[in-house]
Amino acid sequence: MLPEYLESLKKAGQSKKAILRQTKRMRKMRKGEVDDLIHPLHEKAFEKVDCLQCANCCKTTSPILTEKDTKRISKHLGMKGGDFAQKYLYLDEDQEYALKTVPCPFLGDDNFCGIYDVRPRACSDYPHTDQVNQVGILQLTQKNATICPAVADIFIELERVTEEVYGKVKRKN
Repeated sequence: MLPEYLESLKKAGQSKKAILRQTKRMRKMRKGEVDDLIHPLHEKAFEKVDCLQCANCCKTTSPILTEKDTKRISKHLGMKGGDFAQKYLYLDEDQEYALKTVPCPFLGDDNFCGIYDVRPRACSDYPHTDQVNQVGILQLTQKNATICPAVADIFIELERVTEEVYGKVKRKN
């Protein structure tokens, strides 16, 4: 089934203009309206997508780690916080801690997470499409559509659903 998911991702990637159109359309909607559209599509997408068959997020991006994440993970690994940070983290351009390496050093060959029970909050919340106030994170969701087959599928479905509800967007040729 993974090729089907990757095909969705490929379609969304090839349709960046469609994703941009959709994002622009959603920015004009009320907060709750966007949540009402995306949340059911999130549920539907994850009925089809098995993250263990993909793990593209773990293979291509680095989560932001909070101080709580760092303390929890270093304790789990039996390391001092400073040693953990030195070995695994760097300070990014936004002055936030992220993993030094991609793919994630805790990702196994079987796509299982070696620190799943204590993983960073950014990982447990990913891809964030079930969170409240989707309008506030549209830019992040748009980026995630190029990484996660489930989010790509959500955007493909959003295009269909919003065109049914709001009509086709007039496109400049």
